[in-house]
Amino acid sequence: MNFRLQKPNLNKIKKDDISKVFVSGGKTEIRSFINLVSESEYLYWDKIQYKEPSPKNVQKEILWYLIKFLREQKSIKTPIKDENKKKFTWSKLDYFEEFLHKVDMNTGGELFVGSSDLDKVNKQKLITRGIIEEAIASSQLEGASTSRMAAKKMLREGRNPINKSEQMIVNNYISMKAVEEGYKDREMSMDLFLELHGLIIKDTLDDQGEKPRLRQKDELICVSDKINGMIYHKAPKMEFVKKELKKMVDFANDDLDTGIFIHPVIKAIMLHFWIGYLHPFTDGNGRLARLLFYWYLIKKGYWAFIYLPISKVIKKSPNQYTMAYVYSEQDDNDLTYFINYNFGKIKLALKDFIEYVESQAKNNLRMKGKSEERYNFNMRQVQLLQYLYGDPDGRTNLKAHMSINRVSNKTAIGDLKGLLKKGFLTSKKQGKYVYYYAADKIKELF
Repeated sequence: MNFRLQKPNLNKIKKDDISKVFVSGGKTEIRSFINLVSESEYLYWDKIQYKEPSPKNVQKEILWYLIKFLREQKSIKTPIKDENKKKFTWSKLDYFEEFLHKVDMNTGGELFVGSSDLDKVNKQKLITRGIIEEAIASSQLEGASTSRMAAKKMLREGRNPINKSEQMIVNNYISMKAVEEGYKDREMSMDLFLELHGLIIKDTLDDQGEKPRLRQKDELICVSDKINGMIYHKAPKMEFVKKELKKMVDFANDDLDTGIFIHPVIKAIMLHFWIGYLHPFTDGNGRLARLLFYWYLIKKGYWAFIYLPISKVIKKSPNQYTMAYVYSEQDDNDLTYFINYNFGKIKLALKDFIEYVESQAKNNLRMKGKSEERYNFNMRQVQLLQYLYGDPDGRTNLKAHMSINRVSNKTAIGDLKGLLKKGFLTSKKQGKYVYYYAADKIKELF
């Protein structure tokens, strides 16, 4: 069954009905209501019809008619279009400029956090945390069933995946690291596009038991709820998709003339939507769409976004994510819904990041003081002890310590043996790996 948004019949509304509303007064109330649902919030009819308080003696259908009219007056065309050649549009909400200005002012990696706070924690650890959390959540959005704790342990220890869910997470992790380390310096092309997809779907199969690939001619794919079977999106035909992908490549390289300046964050969100809408592959489209979001922002110098695992926030309410696509597609191709939704999730991801940094900074300061004063531990050792103290089941090994801190084998061995010798770690060999766990002595540092 196809999901369709409920829409009021605006054809029944006559010009006299509109005139009577304004003649009878209440203009201020009407303007305030319209501003609330189109600026402070960006709501569709399904929410607006129940929104209160609303102007007295004014039908909600008439209010929706006015809202639609004013939104259309502000709309800006994008290069993204549907199969009927109708372009998607978007509007600049009042808060957009202030929010984007704050992002612009903090692209050096601080992202609204004081530099002194970031100096108290290792930046590389924050990057690794962001990549790990994004890899896990982005995969879970697409059905990966591995728990967050088990997935983090797998990635930290460098253990090989044992099922599709774990393979998806490992692939996402490798892809995010590849973007941060090298792909950000490359121009977009169909070859790069396919290469990134190849990283995401490595050693996995689609729902048909085949290796994920570009859809073939007349091969249809739908985005649906696996529980109730409701279809939310039918991907366009591949003949149309292939033409649009060429435009998407130009858009990603800033070679497509849009007639206006589009802020990089908004442009990254548009790329995210574009891939999700086209759904060119038999599997991996959502993960690739979110990966391109990060690729474009890091390429444009917004590298601090690597700190923010936005998929982790999206995963808390996945239905909202689906509906952001649906509203944009079914309400006259209004992309503002999807942009506004993503801005909200960026804010939440930022809030989570700030709280994490502040908490880590306080704990690390306390532990760092005692560690340096009594034992002369370095920051890598302090952070490992902090991690193990916070997770009673936590453990690490040589490979994981090297990967997280990006240090040599010799340096990692020195870190771990130093902690082991002073009684803060215990070790246990399992198979070919030696794992390190927190010893009771760690409590002395708190």
